[in-house]
Amino acid sequence: MAAVALRSCRRGLSQILSNGGLAALSPKRLEGDRRHKSTVQYASRPDLPKLAYRKVKGKSPGVVFLPGYGSNMNGQKAEALEEFCRSLGHSCLRFDYTGHGASEGVMAEGTIGTWKKDVLFVLDELADGPQILVGSSIGGWLMLLAAIARPEKTAALVGISTAADHIVTSFNSLPLETRKEFEEKGEWTVSTKHSEEGLYKFSMDFLREAGNHCVLHSPLPITCPVRLIHGLKDDDVPWHISMQVAERVLSSDVDVILRRLGQHRMSEKDDIKLMVYTIDDLIDKLTTMV
Repeated sequence: MAAVALRSCRRGLSQILSNGGLAALSPKRLEGDRRHKSTVQYASRPDLPKLAYRKVKGKSPGVVFLPGYGSNMNGQKAEALEEFCRSLGHSCLRFDYTGHGASEGVMAEGTIGTWKKDVLFVLDELADGPQILVGSSIGGWLMLLAAIARPEKTAALVGISTAADHIVTSFNSLPLETRKEFEEKGEWTVSTKHSEEGLYKFSMDFLREAGNHCVLHSPLPITCPVRLIHGLKDDDVPWHISMQVAERVLSSDVDVILRRLGQHRMSEKDDIKLMVYTIDDLIDKLTTMV
């Protein structure tokens, strides 16, 4: 089993800052210069919807950002990450899943399997060499699936509010009568503050398909460095899921970083700084190992 290191954010940040990390991460760096923002490109796939993506070329290891459910590649975390990678001269790739953002397809028709295929296509066809996969929420689940399927393309993992198996386990934890009511309706509606409608709708077919991709029922054959950041105030995905991931992966290099006031989106300025510092530390570690 993995050795889990629980460290306070304050101590972790002070160690990085003492190594000169602050100079590379000034507010101007993090906010980014819009004139240098990457342009949207489209990747064609035989018989599949086109995927929209933005790519900055640079050194290895590169960084690939996997957004959350219903989100896209233009969020604060993704844009800050691209600007940071550009400042270091490392490659960065962000994209929209099928049915999300600028990509083709219908979101309601997507599945965990659909979006897993999207991630694998990006790693196989658009990314050069091993990558640090940064997954937010459901992107953290997809990050784990990709690391298992493409270990040779995975240099390290950074999960943010990782939602591995969460949709399935949440539904299965409902009272039996409640589940039966949703099954009769054909869909499960979940209240959320992250959607304009105020709710997410998951069909029974979506939930059944998602069950085929659950990962926390057995050890995970992932041996690269893993960093898991989660907020204790996350009302959408409980922080103990990150603890479960840490216990399941086979890697001996695993850190779980818990932010006492962190919420699900982890999009506050200090949250984003922590993400960037964590990736900076991993890049330093991976390049030193080489």
